[in-house]
Amino acid sequence: MLEIIDLSLLQIIFAVVVITIAYTVKGLSGFGSGLIAIPLLAFFFPLKLIVPIFALLSYTGTIYQSYILRREAQWADILPLIPFSFLGIAIAVWLLMNIQAELLTLALGLFVVLYAIYSLLPQQDKTGSRYWAIPAGIFGGMIGALFSTGGPFYVLYLKLRQLAKGPFRATIATIFLIDGGARIAAYAMSGLYTIQVLTLVMILWPLLFLGLWIGHHLHIKIKQQQFNLGINTLLVISGGMLVYKSLLVLGQ
Repeated sequence: MLEIIDLSLLQIIFAVVVITIAYTVKGLSGFGSGLIAIPLLAFFFPLKLIVPIFALLSYTGTIYQSYILRREAQWADILPLIPFSFLGIAIAVWLLMNIQAELLTLALGLFVVLYAIYSLLPQQDKTGSRYWAIPAGIFGGMIGALFSTGGPFYVLYLKLRQLAKGPFRATIATIFLIDGGARIAAYAMSGLYTIQVLTLVMILWPLLFLGLWIGHHLHIKIKQQQFNLGINTLLVISGGMLVYKSLLVLGQ
């Protein structure tokens, strides 16, 4: 097994711990697994390896959630996103295949830090037209395919559309279903799903359910404000360390 996945035992243990933590966060909050897992895993694994793995892991839960909530999905807000999401995904896959790994890691670190800082700032409710689907789709698709963290752009778009809680959950789940399926197809066509990747998916897949179970049972014990502060602090630290690591490598 170790020969197939071509990783050390320490690397596997690290991946197991990070994936469990990431899906514990998702069980607590309903989102955020990619934002936690990808920056941490990027310290020891190339993005070309971990992003396709995480896409397959996440898609299991996405299929289930989107099916359960399908009746409340707002297709009038989803359809304008789709062509621009696909454009963003195409750009991202080209970047994954052609851009220096350290530059991608630097971009990931900067994105994570900026997103965490933005999340810590006071937020005001605003409204916006469906024309916001253009930048939300492009950046959501591109950042999602590059780093498995495109959700914030879709969330911001749906917040501008002022959807109620039920339709919001259903619509974001449906967007992730379409976006995730397109990303997986693009990765497959680009040859990123190797035997190594698929074997790692099988090893890590049970941890998705373990993390969700832990998060569900911790939900009532943690205050939301403390949870958000802790997660965003972790994102700032991990993103900052990624930026530092990438700059050191690029400067050599």
